[in-house]
Amino acid sequence: MKILKYLTKGYMKETVLSPLFKCIEAVLELFVPIVVANIIDIGIGNGDKSYMIAMCAVLVGLGLAGLAFSITAQYFAAKAATGFSKAVGNALFHHIKSFSYSDYDEIGTSTLITRMTSDLGQVQTGVNMTLRLVLRSPFIVFGAMIMAFTIDVGSALIFAAMIPVLLAAVFGIMLGGMPLYAKVRTSLDKLLGRTRENLSGARVIRAFCMEESETEKFRETNELLTKQQKKAGRISALMNPLTLALVDLAIIVLIWVGAVRTDSGDLTQGQVIALYNYMSQILVELIKLAGLIITITKAIACGKRIQSVFDSGDGMSEGTEENGFEDYRYSVEFRHADLRYKNAAENSLTDIDFTAEKGSVVGIIGGTGSGKTSLVNLIPRFYDTTYGDVYIDGISIKDYKLNALRRKIGVVPQKAVLFKGTIRENMKWRDESATDEEIYKALELAQAKDIIDKKENGLDSIVEQGGRNFSGGQRQRLTIARALVGSPEILILDDSASALDFATDAALRKALRSLENTTVFIVSQRTSSIMHADRIIVLDDGCAAGVGTHAELLENCPVYKEIYESQFRKEGKAV
Repeated sequence: MKILKYLTKGYMKETVLSPLFKCIEAVLELFVPIVVANIIDIGIGNGDKSYMIAMCAVLVGLGLAGLAFSITAQYFAAKAATGFSKAVGNALFHHIKSFSYSDYDEIGTSTLITRMTSDLGQVQTGVNMTLRLVLRSPFIVFGAMIMAFTIDVGSALIFAAMIPVLLAAVFGIMLGGMPLYAKVRTSLDKLLGRTRENLSGARVIRAFCMEESETEKFRETNELLTKQQKKAGRISALMNPLTLALVDLAIIVLIWVGAVRTDSGDLTQGQVIALYNYMSQILVELIKLAGLIITITKAIACGKRIQSVFDSGDGMSEGTEENGFEDYRYSVEFRHADLRYKNAAENSLTDIDFTAEKGSVVGIIGGTGSGKTSLVNLIPRFYDTTYGDVYIDGISIKDYKLNALRRKIGVVPQKAVLFKGTIRENMKWRDESATDEEIYKALELAQAKDIIDKKENGLDSIVEQGGRNFSGGQRQRLTIARALVGSPEILILDDSASALDFATDAALRKALRSLENTTVFIVSQRTSSIMHADRIIVLDDGCAAGVGTHAELLENCPVYKEIYESQFRKEGKAV
């Protein structure tokens, strides 16, 4: 996996030292059965107490030294694993932030959250366990076999015959489990996606009395995940019983052969005990290795999922320009622009061609699904055109550096999003150096100053997560103010006044017309919100059905006239 570069680059020392110290500990452990054998054959056999005391002291020394090497190895493994996890997490988050809207649409938010949390945690555990055991366990298994050969070749052949069988069982289970764990993670994504959807839409679900239906869907998804987990677990569960049975069988044969050879005088009792201890060491390490294989299997499956995010969304290519032509007449130009979303059969926008002069107000209107939001999303390059291009200040937006391009633009999306913190912190998103005076000016333009005036702590008032301690209209006005801080050259209001009453909406539009150096794009369903714009773009099924002023469109554009007359009659009745 490519993500391992974050381990080898930043934590090479720890990656080498942890297995090294574990191997040193393993060497010390391999001497223990020999010492025990000498205590039995020489110390107990000859009644030599001083020898037994000396050998017991050697055992204590081996134990303490092994403990020291083990703790040191654990420290380096933990440092490498946590550092690796941090580095991958930072890189993954940075990569995700470079995604275009298309990448977010294709991958999905829920699975990205899973991969940054649960999957990354599994990989961290896998790295930690691997550094500690990947060399130590095989080293002891083969070291114990070699030590057995130094004691008795005939008995050691039992080891030689057993180890390949054990390895075949272990790796067979690993290969069978890997694809199953990948399916488990995919099902977990679906379950989390359904959970997220239900929690975020809880009010809608209750309003339509759909609790039982959604609960049943959740139960079905959860049941599928459970079945897949059980299936993967059944295969993994074979590991310990199978290895235990094989090793126990080998121990039975070893004890029988050892008893026969002891009777014949070919082996001593201490040597039989040493051979038994080596077999026990192999058993313990194979159990550890079996657990490691399961952990590695999960970590590899999760690592592949993380790597797939890195392989997705290569990010948008950037140009080198930071500023357009200063005296260029047009702020924004659409030149025969098309947009087709990934995996879509048809264009969402087709042949959009218009210009917006600097300081002008451009209204965008059309029916539901006509492409209004898609159009304004092209300006800050949230999506790239499929054909044609968009120009700002005479330069293609693809030739700008992304940060430079987006610093020119203030965006207020359809969903008003505020972030946890204070109002002042939220207001400084576009310009960290903004003064309170500049913030209050933006608040006044956005008709949001009264919100601050009513708060005891003013700009230092707390904003809860998602801005849930503000009403919908307050959130919209605050997000408009946030976009206005720093005086953007282009301001995009994507149906961002839908929660405002007509009087506040009118006051906001009047304030926006006072922005001499800012080109304003207003997306709205209301003709009253855009009828005074310098230019109105009427969209119909992704095409420009008309471009002009309110009066021109009433005369020449049937689509606009129909929208206007239907709303005018409704508004007239409301009045």
